[in-house]
Amino acid sequence: MAKKTTPSSGKYRKTPVTAAPAEAEPATDMVSGRKAMAFSKINYILLIIGFVIIIAGFLLMVGGSSTTEGYEPDIFSVRRTKVAPMVCLFGFLFMVVAILYHKKDKNK
Repeated sequence: MAKKTTPSSGKYRKTPVTAAPAEAEPATDMVSGRKAMAFSKINYILLIIGFVIIIAGFLLMVGGSSTTEGYEPDIFSVRRTKVAPMVCLFGFLFMVVAILYHKKDKNK
């Protein structure tokens, strides 16, 4: 009868790896050799603009509220119920675009 060769016997025996793992090097730009950044300066500028738009939308929602002594009809104004949420939504969408924006190189 022929002897079966299993992964744990003979030439298939696994030897433990004793070499240290390679150190992770920061990503570099292929052309200039500089460290590659996740965002460029324009991305940060666009993120700040988006953040300001969102803050403006929340400031548009601010106003007086109704109390037990009196009713304030301004809580249902168009500015607070429609315009301000749309401004905030535009700001959030603008921030997504700012994160995904990538400047195209003219050299390629």
